[in-house]
Amino acid sequence: MIVAGCDVGSTTGKAVIMNDHTIASYTIMWCRPRPEETARIAINEVMEKVGLSSLEELDYIVGTGYGRLKIPFANENISEITCHGVGAHWLRNSVRTIIDIGGQDLKVIGLDDSGRVIDFVMNDKCAAGTGKFLENMARALGLTLEELSTISLEATNPAVITSQCSVFAESEVITLLNEGEEVANIANGIHASIASRLVTLVRRVGAKNDITIAGGCAKNAGLIDVLEKRLDTEIVRLPEDPQIIGAIGAALLATERLERSASSK
Repeated sequence: MIVAGCDVGSTTGKAVIMNDHTIASYTIMWCRPRPEETARIAINEVMEKVGLSSLEELDYIVGTGYGRLKIPFANENISEITCHGVGAHWLRNSVRTIIDIGGQDLKVIGLDDSGRVIDFVMNDKCAAGTGKFLENMARALGLTLEELSTISLEATNPAVITSQCSVFAESEVITLLNEGEEVANIANGIHASIASRLVTLVRRVGAKNDITIAGGCAKNAGLIDVLEKRLDTEIVRLPEDPQIIGAIGAALLATERLERSASSK
């Protein structure tokens, strides 16, 4: 039983192939202008890794993510919120809260003991706190995202970023640089401003341990460090790349669909 999950987000496309509940391969790529193009490239890359040459060799494909309705070869499309819940629970069944920091939105998802989504909140009206926001802040500081992550840990007196608007926050960062503030302190202040926004969303869902983070920002050590301090709890790291959690969930749901179909015959 070979299935695939294809997650087309706002900034990256991800695809996972699973064979009998085991991850066979995965890929992560930057999005192309059109979601269907991103989906095609991602699925072709992941199939090539396991020696598959045709979509017909996949028994079922579930699409998810921002561009899920534009995945032409998917047998079904399912919300990324559901897919993240299924993927995170499968990887670590103790997870009860998922913080998903996407390229253009923030989500906090609450799960029950079985991994079913029982509540969620989303902020997709403003770019502040998203992956795109971090990219802009890193560029303003003349850093890569990796450098922004690590230098934040060296802060001795974190700067305060007061604006909740990404444009004004960038202006604050430039002002702080011009005033001679240490880059490490500014980086930490940037992460603190994101953490404050996330903590508000987490409290609206009602945080329950274990808490984990999905998305590319889960690789940002500086952000994780600040967020753990604000939540006063450890952020659980999952055993797979945090960017593919949704695609894993989609592939697991594809497997479930096939198993349900077989049992009904």
